[in-house]
Amino acid sequence: MKFFIDTANIEQIKTAAAWGVLDGVTTNPSLVAKEQGDYVQLLKEIVQIVDGSISAEVVAEDIDGMIEEAKFLASLHENIVIKVPFTPDGLKVTKILSDEGIGVNETLIFSPLQALMAAKAGAKFVSPFVGRLDDISHQGMELVGEIVTIFDNYAFETEVLVASVRHPLHVLEAALMGADVATIPFAVLEKMFKHPLTDIGIKRFLDDWKKAGKKM
Repeated sequence: MKFFIDTANIEQIKTAAAWGVLDGVTTNPSLVAKEQGDYVQLLKEIVQIVDGSISAEVVAEDIDGMIEEAKFLASLHENIVIKVPFTPDGLKVTKILSDEGIGVNETLIFSPLQALMAAKAGAKFVSPFVGRLDDISHQGMELVGEIVTIFDNYAFETEVLVASVRHPLHVLEAALMGADVATIPFAVLEKMFKHPLTDIGIKRFLDDWKKAGKKM
C-alpha cells in the first residue's frame, strides 16, 4: 500500500519524505489555506521533494472553470493529479480530463456507487472519506471494503485512496482490506511509530550498554 501525506506544509512533507516511506502528497483548499504563500509556488516546491503523485484540487464550480484550472495545474508538473469533487459536473470533467490523459483524483466519495461511477468515468483515484463517515455514526472503513470488492470484481485500474484518516487503525484496516493508498495526516504518521514495547526495548538496550561500560 502506498503512503501519501495529507498536507500542504512543506516542513511536514520534507520530514515524512526523509523517513523513506512517502509515495505521494494530497492537498486541498482547506490545507492550503493554512499555509503561507502562493499555491502554485507550494506545488512547485512539493514536486521537488516527492517523486510521486501530487493531488491538487480545483476550486471552480462550473465545468469550464474546472477544466481551465485543471489544465493549468496539470501543466506545472507531470506528477500532478487533479482533485475533482464528485458532482454531476465533476464527473463530466473527470471524463474530459481522463480522455486527455490528465489524472483525476475523484474526491469526497461517500458511497460505493459514487466510486463506481468515478471509475467508469476514468478517475485515476477515488477518495472515500472514512473519518467523516465515522463522524456521523457510519462505519467509514466498510465503504473502503465495498469499493475494493467492486473494483476487484471488474478489474478497474482506478486506485482506492483512503482519505480523511483520523488514526493509525484506519491505516491498518485499509492495508488489510487491500486499499491501494492511504493519505495520512502528519500527526497520524507520527503515531504510527509508537509502541510502548519499542520504547521499553530501546531504553533497556541502552541501559544495559551503559552498565556494561561498553564503547562503540
